[in-house]
Order: sequence, then C-alpha cells, then structure tokens
Amino acid sequence: MLWAERGGKLVAYFQCLYAFVACFAFCIVFNVRGKALFFMPLGGAFGWAVYLLCTPLQSELLQYFLGTLALSTYAEVMARAHKAPATGYLLVALLPMVPGGGIYYTMEYGITGNTEMFLETGMHTLGIAGALAMGVLLVSSCMRMWNVFRGRAKYGRRQR
Repeated sequence: MLWAERGGKLVAYFQCLYAFVACFAFCIVFNVRGKALFFMPLGGAFGWAVYLLCTPLQSELLQYFLGTLALSTYAEVMARAHKAPATGYLLVALLPMVPGGGIYYTMEYGITGNTEMFLETGMHTLGIAGALAMGVLLVSSCMRMWNVFRGRAKYGRRQR
C-alpha cells in the first residue's frame, strides 16, 4: 500500500497526525506529564514519517528498520535533553510501528487451519518485529558505546 497511490502527500500528513494522536492517547494511559506529553507522541509521528519517506525503497522491512532507527535516535536525544529514560520515549514512539495486524492475521490463519498463509504471514510479522528490535538495538548500543568512550576521554583513564 503505497501512500502516493492513495491521495499523495495529504494522506501521508494525516497518517503522521494519526500516529501522533494514537501515541498521545497512550501517553495519557501511561500517565505522562509535562513536556514529555508532547515530545513522546512526536517521536511516533516522526518514526512513521520516516517510514513513509522510505516507501520508494520497495522493501517494507527496510522501511520499518529505517523508521525505527530514526525514532530510536529521536528517543535517545529527547531522553538526554529532558533528563529522562529513553525507554519511555521508545515505548510510546514504537506503538505505530508494531505489526498488530500481522499478529492478528497470523493467529487467524493458524486457528482456521490455513497453514500456508499462517507461515507466510507469521514470517513476515517476525521480520517486521526483528527489524524493529534491530533498529532499537543498534541505536541503543551506539549510544552506550559513545557514553563509555566519552567517559574514558573525560577522565583520561580506563574505567572498570
């Protein structure tokens, strides 16, 4: 489903707005307060915008991976700027990317006994989940290494 085929840029803007609103609703459920009430859902909209911008790549798994890289980087930057854990930003921002429909249809095909579609949909859903996990893992690991190396340079010695 290419967003350019369904009305152009206007549909893409609405999709990002819907991602923001959905993430905002989860912020209310999670009892988020202060500035984070705006910045956490903004990460979800930003990640979805990157996902949509990567549509010409013709690879849905790559779209999810790049979108997750962008929103993970956003979460790490916002966590440092607001002196809060990055996990909260990630938890809310990843919600639009979660393959809920794929999980549902995988289970439906499994229950009805359609083995071929069960396996196909299940593998695709696992691929999306893996792309999300790898995007978060890559950014998180890079930030962790950067903090370790920055700490060594700051103190001029090896930390244990």
